Amino acid sequence: MTPTLATVLEFSDFAVIAWLFIVFVGATAFTARKPDDSRRIERKLDALLKHHGISVQPHAVLSEEVQRLARDPSQKIAVIELHRKQTGLGWAEAKADIEDFIRSVQDFIKKIQ
Repeated sequence: MTPTLATVLEFSDFAVIAWLFIVFVGATAFTARKPDDSRRIERKLDALLKHHGISVQPHAVLSEEVQRLARDPSQKIAVIELHRKQTGLGWAEAKADIEDFIRSVQDFIKKIQ
């Protein structure tokens, strides 16, 4: 008769396996939370900059493809989805980025006319 897994491993072996599992799950949860925290910090920084009247080029964070598609008003939803896929942002944040870019393009056009 072949021994089963429970008869080969002792209690200390199970304790080590459980400890390793807890450590790796905890580390994964911690690293998964960091992008959310950094996005929240970026939004707060953007609000502070806006409050103090400091202007930063909003289209600097958009890829060339997103910038090209954002110039076509009929593609707004597709552009937001593409930007979300590329950056991992939520819907509201991606929409705000795209609308800021469109507004900056429109302001630039008004200035040169």
